[in-house]
Amino acid sequence: MGLPGPGLWLKRLWVLLEVAVHVAVGKVLLTLFPDRVKKNILAMGDKTGMTRNPNFSHDNWIPTFFSTQYFWFVLKVRWQRLEDTTELGGLAPNCPVVHLSGQRCNIWDFMQGQ
Repeated sequence: MGLPGPGLWLKRLWVLLEVAVHVAVGKVLLTLFPDRVKKNILAMGDKTGMTRNPNFSHDNWIPTFFSTQYFWFVLKVRWQRLEDTTELGGLAPNCPVVHLSGQRCNIWDFMQGQ
């Protein structure tokens, strides 16, 4: 099997630019308006249920927003979502699978020939 087509690379480049802008703008806003950004992040946490856990203080996770680790995590997740979808006539997703023996591999590892 070959490399993914140029369409996937262009989509990855677009996602990279989107995530980079998101993180850069978020970092600037967090620096300039920390109280307002904290309020918005807490509102998002209320919607997802993160703030309901009494053992999980917002002081622990708000500083992680817009960090380098946040950038790489979001980028990885968004790129994985691109690879998990397919288009008519396009390549099948290269999903991870596990052998009964416990060995990890990908679906494309089982492809033979064309």
